[in-house]
Amino acid sequence: MRKSTSKPPRSLRERALGYLARREHSARELQQKLSAFVTEQDDLPALLKDFEQRGWLSDARYTEQLVHARKSRYGSQRVAQELREHGVADTLINEAVASLKQDELAYACAICRKKYAAAPASREEWAKQARFLQSRGFGVEVIRQALKQLALEQNKDAVRDDE
Repeated sequence: MRKSTSKPPRSLRERALGYLARREHSARELQQKLSAFVTEQDDLPALLKDFEQRGWLSDARYTEQLVHARKSRYGSQRVAQELREHGVADTLINEAVASLKQDELAYACAICRKKYAAAPASREEWAKQARFLQSRGFGVEVIRQALKQLALEQNKDAVRDDE
């Protein structure tokens, strides 16, 4: 016969540390995850504040991590929206968007090259590629520049092939 070895319920602090050990979380995201486990004696706002003071919970670090993970696949608009959904402050979002804008055109071109074999030859193809980039969170001006740059690159390659 086995002995019943039921584990004592995990404290809110242990749960929070477990979540943060796996990956970075924004303060609001962690609060939402932990709210289901709050009991009368738990003080969730005080716990989150303590974690922030100790440097275990940081919206700035979360923002940096998310931007690093998403920048090669998505545009600044999409990343900014995701940060807003996770409750990150507007000042941090604006800083993240500013850093993303520097390389956004290069990432848009790389994504388009990977997805499509050639630059758009017709208006329908141009619209299709533009919609794809727009769905990835790139702005209209970046899309125009990226598709124009891809067309110029293809024309240069065609001239080299003719020589």
